[in-house]
Amino acid sequence: MTTESSGNKSEEFRNTTKNTNKKAIIIAFIIIIAAVVGIKFYLDEANRNDELQTELETTYGELDSISKQLDEKIADIEKLGGDVTELQLIRKTLEDEKEELRKSNNWAANQIKKYQDKVGGYEELLTIQDEKIKKLEEVNKKLLSENTTLKTEKNILNDSIYELKSRREELVSKVAKASRLKAENIKVLAVNSRGKEREDEFKPRHIDKIKVTFNLAENNVAQPEGKNIILRVLNPKGKELFDVTTGSGSFMRDGKEMFYTAKQEILFDNTQQQLSFVYNRGEEYEEGVYEVELYADDYVIGKSKFVVK
Repeated sequence: MTTESSGNKSEEFRNTTKNTNKKAIIIAFIIIIAAVVGIKFYLDEANRNDELQTELETTYGELDSISKQLDEKIADIEKLGGDVTELQLIRKTLEDEKEELRKSNNWAANQIKKYQDKVGGYEELLTIQDEKIKKLEEVNKKLLSENTTLKTEKNILNDSIYELKSRREELVSKVAKASRLKAENIKVLAVNSRGKEREDEFKPRHIDKIKVTFNLAENNVAQPEGKNIILRVLNPKGKELFDVTTGSGSFMRDGKEMFYTAKQEILFDNTQQQLSFVYNRGEEYEEGVYEVELYADDYVIGKSKFVVK
């Protein structure tokens, strides 16, 4: 082997080694660059996931806050008498979305954007409910004012009606009292068996019948109408003279049953008409003071007495 040939081989080896080293350096550089890019991509992705997680938690918090505010609006509207049916359905949808978002493992940006858009819609809904509540408050305030006015007017009207009713009842009572009949010139006579009449004091043998005469006083308030005139004769013990066979009976006065001696029905004509009762007891009268009471319907129109001795 010549010296020139040996020199050429040595140069060729050096060139080959140099090229190999260059390639190795290039490959190492590429690997380093790829590693750096990979690490950066990993870090960027991790940071992006952290950002999405933060946005997701923020969005959930906003939805939860809106849910609580919506509960308050529903309560306010119900209190004011408004219809909350639609709001309750919206609230249920909101709770379902909160639950869906809480369980979601999809951190994609479009998923977050969907719920963020819903937050905006719900916030607008809350603003609308504030306006609705304000209008309901105004309506309720107006209704309360009108109701108060109506109650005041009703109380005034009731007072007026009560006053008119009281006056009417008072007037009716006065007219009723003024229209009561009154017996005048009451006389009690004892009639014996021969038809002879005696007045004032009697002996038992003089009394075959009792005759009571009187006239009805003039009364321009009383209306001409049929009246029941009742006679009650009470013996010295306060017991009524009573005999069904001669027309005695009973009547009600102030819710109590009372017995009468005789009764007759007349037509009151305001002519000071003269009336009389004749009562045939059929047995001897005991000595003492007898009371005589005259009634028109259920009120006393006159009293008198006689003595048997």
